[in-house]
Amino acid sequence: PTFLCATGGQSCIQVDQALHATSELFPAAEMLHSLVGKSLGFIGYTIQYGCIAHCAFEYVGEFVTCSGPSMEPTITNRDVVFSERVSRHLYRIEKGDIVIAKSPFDPKMNICKRVIGLEGDKVCISGPSDSFKTHTYVPRGHVWLEGDNLQNSTDSRSYGSIPYALIRGRVCLKLWPPHNVGLLNESPNDGRIV
Repeated sequence: PTFLCATGGQSCIQVDQALHATSELFPAAEMLHSLVGKSLGFIGYTIQYGCIAHCAFEYVGEFVTCSGPSMEPTITNRDVVFSERVSRHLYRIEKGDIVIAKSPFDPKMNICKRVIGLEGDKVCISGPSDSFKTHTYVPRGHVWLEGDNLQNSTDSRSYGSIPYALIRGRVCLKLWPPHNVGLLNESPNDGRIV
């Protein structure tokens, strides 16, 4: 590098020689500077891509591995499904849709159930084998969820309707196992959706 000095050329030449000698004496300093620069660049890209991934999972959709028997035969244990989030944000959840929602008992746990009733709907709260059928209305801002396997499902018949805000997304596609890839079947309990 060349330095222009207002006080005279002699001191600038000395500074230039000193900087050159320092870089020769301390090559580790240049390597450290390069390593820090590359590390900060990597961290910056990681943060950017992490933000993009977060937004994709939060606002577009996510892959979910389902467990438990409550949605059999539609979704069985260890099936992988895609849950899209756009419908939830646009309030386009409809009766008959399968949704992923936060458990009303444990916010760290998700549940996979079918929407049986929306706000204002009259729903049957009796079990399939009950002789006398009882009904209730879904309150405003809530949905009524039930598993397809009515004999082996803890759902709104146990804990009541859940707030719409607990819905995480609408299941639109089964991805695993490979022989069952595709859109999901209609409810085996069609008579419960009025």
